[in-house]
Amino acid sequence: MTKHQLDTPQFYLTAPSPCPYLPGREERKVFTHLVGDRAPALNDILTQGGFRRSQNIAYRPACEACRACVSVRVLAHSFTPTKSFQRVKRQNADIVGNRVPPMPSSDQYSLFRRYLDSRHPDGGMADMSVLDYTMMVEDSHVRTMIVEYRFRGPDTAINGLGDGPVVGVALTDVLGDGLSMVYSFFDPEYADRSLGTFMILDHIERARKAGLPYVYLGYWVEGSAKMHYKERFRPQERLGPRGWERFG
Repeated sequence: MTKHQLDTPQFYLTAPSPCPYLPGREERKVFTHLVGDRAPALNDILTQGGFRRSQNIAYRPACEACRACVSVRVLAHSFTPTKSFQRVKRQNADIVGNRVPPMPSSDQYSLFRRYLDSRHPDGGMADMSVLDYTMMVEDSHVRTMIVEYRFRGPDTAINGLGDGPVVGVALTDVLGDGLSMVYSFFDPEYADRSLGTFMILDHIERARKAGLPYVYLGYWVEGSAKMHYKERFRPQERLGPRGWERFG
């Protein structure tokens, strides 16, 4: 790739494909590569403009007759957990999250496979191999971290670390203005604990402690059951034709 391509990102448009959120519709995406020294700054700008990251690609929907995908970010400093969220936090008070470098492990992939097989057996990621997972984690030119969630152990009060097998994982980008949750998954054995919600609540607290105003949750799609949970985290901002607007 030439220096000109690195300094001036090129954008491309995908061919139409079935929409994963709304039955009977097709989606197209505009995307560019996140590579080189300018990748972190470009990732910040594009995320603020409604793009999401997947490995070294930044993309956003570009459907001709549909604007259902709406970028959502939680206002970390204004967020106050509801009674329901407080219950989730209490239920998972015996779990601790630890930030680790973005390096894949066999424990992570084993959990990733159990999660996909249980929750998304027919999804677009269902056939991901260990190499695919490794690329998802390592193929990044931006500032990325992994948060591993484990049960509290006998030494947690001393070293702050969890103990035993990992029960949840979040792959997260660290931006200039917030945390962007790229992908998260959890042990389906503990589905009744609402671990997905717990990991978002944990990231809101991490952003607050780091002085970062936002937690980016990706796209909310009205009418999509799988995306409904995102509107519960308020106050939040949604990206529309007039820019980011506050809800809640």
